[in-house]
Amino acid sequence: MSEQLASDMRQLIADPARVITAPAVLDRLSHDFYWYSPILHPQLVNKQGDIAVQPVNVEEILAVLRFAGQHEIPVTTRGAGTGNYGQCVPLHGGIILDLSLMDKLESVTQDGVAICQPGLRLGALETEARTRGWELRMYPSTLVKASVGGFLCGGSGGIGSVAHGGLRDFDTVRAFEVVTMEDEPRVVLHEGAAVHEILHAWGTNGILTRIWFALTPAIAWIQIAIAFDGYDKAFDFAESIAVGAEWIKRLVTVFEWSIPSFFTPVKQVVREGKSIVLLMIATDQLASLREAAQSAGGEVTFTGAYDGPRTQPLLSDYTWNHTTLWAMKADPSWTYLQCGFSPTECREQFRKLRERFGEEFLFHIEFMKNGEGVVIPGAIPVVRFTTPERLQEMIDYCRAIGVFVANPHVNYLEDGGRFRPDNIQLRVKQKYDPRGLLNPGKMVSFHKETLEVETAQ
Repeated sequence: MSEQLASDMRQLIADPARVITAPAVLDRLSHDFYWYSPILHPQLVNKQGDIAVQPVNVEEILAVLRFAGQHEIPVTTRGAGTGNYGQCVPLHGGIILDLSLMDKLESVTQDGVAICQPGLRLGALETEARTRGWELRMYPSTLVKASVGGFLCGGSGGIGSVAHGGLRDFDTVRAFEVVTMEDEPRVVLHEGAAVHEILHAWGTNGILTRIWFALTPAIAWIQIAIAFDGYDKAFDFAESIAVGAEWIKRLVTVFEWSIPSFFTPVKQVVREGKSIVLLMIATDQLASLREAAQSAGGEVTFTGAYDGPRTQPLLSDYTWNHTTLWAMKADPSWTYLQCGFSPTECREQFRKLRERFGEEFLFHIEFMKNGEGVVIPGAIPVVRFTTPERLQEMIDYCRAIGVFVANPHVNYLEDGGRFRPDNIQLRVKQKYDPRGLLNPGKMVSFHKETLEVETAQ
């Protein structure tokens, strides 16, 4: 299949070099950071596409999808491959559509909306936007490598979410054009509320080709690390900064010990046995922040200007899901969960989890604003993996005590925590991809057979 398919694709793509069959490259393009999960690793390690295609324009995407549809060939879209859930891993072979060469920033409007292609790296957008007086509203800890399109299809929030919410909030994603997998593929503009039909759907119901992404005015930021004698003190202080309207912040993260011990490249900011808070705050608030930290019993162990994605050290490299990476480097038995704690009951939830799981469950809190404007203690706790049953027990217990869990150990949308209860994404899948060829297997509520029966009736 691969040789004939590659030959067919070379008839559709202007440069044959952009049709890839080399096994090592195919293996790389078929995987992301799914191995963060000890559950997903054995499921996905041997999955691979038959070929990869790197289009450079919409016309080539339309041609590839038209051919794939006619021949019932699966198509799995890939951004930069920085996801952690196997979003871009092809479960049924077929074509990997690598959008990394569609990476142009077309313009930034006067009111701060970036118009760009999906392969544009977020770090490049942040750098260019700041030269024009703008910056990203939020971004993942994989800022330098992650693509805009991949972030929209597989991400949810990140650094900046404490002020600007997640990708689905406050009209951050203004619009995008998406290519469908209908009998005759077409380009459809989604704007306003319609973007939620496609956002965070892992490329299962359309392929982004052009994006309108809202920015925010750039601010001079300072990075700060503060050590506290215990987790409770660290959390109380971090919460006061996160919810305090007087503070201009981009990042508020708190870790209980022993998570900071994993951060060996920045060991100078860590204090043995102490919890730590990492912040990005407006530079002109540094003096006030120092005073507040001292009053709360904290020790400021580091301050340094943020000068863009290449800042060294970049403290955000130790936050969000990069925290899990550092933990796994220290001890491969660590993995993670994605949680949302109650802003009013979180301390009781912390107590119950500590009582039930002890040091198997280490607290790592990322404060973020929800769609209603309430700052909540989101969390990416580092958890010890022993057995699948014990991991499931942690998930079940969290949910039983009111802690939201987006399960990062499944390879489908519905239990990943970002599938919309109104089934908009599913309905659009049925409309735009009725044969189920886009990233098949990742939206388990879609059943091609059921759709065929309903159509026949």
